[in-house]
Amino acid sequence: MIFPRFALTLALLAIAAFSPSAHAAAAKPTRPSEIAGGYKGAIVVDAATGNVLFEDHADLVNPPASMTKLMTFAVLHDRLKSGAITLHTEFAVTAADAGIGGTQVYLKEKEVFNVEELLYAMMIQSANDASYLLARAAAGSAGAFVQLMNAKAAELGMTHTTFRSPHGLPPANRKAADGDLTTARDYALLCRHLLLHTDVLSYTSTRLRTFGPKRAEPMQMVNHNHLLGKIAGVDGLKTGFTNAAGFCLATTVLRADHRLIIVTLGGSDSKSRDLKVAELIDHGFTALPANSPPFVSGNIPPLAPGTIASPLTPAPLAPVEKTAAPGDTSIKFSIPKKK
Repeated sequence: MIFPRFALTLALLAIAAFSPSAHAAAAKPTRPSEIAGGYKGAIVVDAATGNVLFEDHADLVNPPASMTKLMTFAVLHDRLKSGAITLHTEFAVTAADAGIGGTQVYLKEKEVFNVEELLYAMMIQSANDASYLLARAAAGSAGAFVQLMNAKAAELGMTHTTFRSPHGLPPANRKAADGDLTTARDYALLCRHLLLHTDVLSYTSTRLRTFGPKRAEPMQMVNHNHLLGKIAGVDGLKTGFTNAAGFCLATTVLRADHRLIIVTLGGSDSKSRDLKVAELIDHGFTALPANSPPFVSGNIPPLAPGTIASPLTPAPLAPVEKTAAPGDTSIKFSIPKKK
């Protein structure tokens, strides 16, 4: 289905009288039109500068659910960078790993997988069992790994964030206050760090991948971020859902060398969340100052002399889809059924 750009509605009315420089000087960006249930807290950030282009209850504290795995990835990247582990390091599954509930790749005790395969399972399938195994094996225990997560949060200035798990599942007592907690603003900081200093997009832009190819019955994993291939330039990062957290999404989009980070927490359903994020993407690019610098990731090797290309490549579209032609103001977007 093709939706006209959301900026043609309220966003155009809100900004018609202002130039890009006026937007840059504004204390607070204009709020986009309402889509009921889209979020409880949200923020849109220019990844190149860290400037906030839009915020609405961005400091509201909410569980991140499976978005927690983005911090798990950040800590694992540090372990990889230090040489403590490699992508080829193999970890054996224990009974504790196999017993983690929720979304999983159904690890079985004594199975062996390398770090790279488990990372894909964590980021594409949002596998809680893979997340727990990676954390336990990389740090000696899940508890020790969570300490590293909180240390990383402090390092990044995530002052309203506390992690208590490597996967985002609710605590045993089901009290949200005793589980993982964060804000949209804090998570934008984490996302920007990941985009600037890690290869997270190699995992979050992957839409389909087989897990356990040597198993008798390999598992086909499907990325939970349904905006991949539906919204031009979207190539990450992570969804999340629990009853306490609501429907959450930290995503990023690259267009014409400019990258945005959009974080929403506490949506009432996946459809309104995805529609709201699509609207925020459009609003963010409209609010982006004309002189905003292009995004360049410090984790991407420099281009050869004389080469002109975007430093990051958006996720590929499905075979039946086509990339919008330059100047095309339509967004090819189909909302999946609630899961």
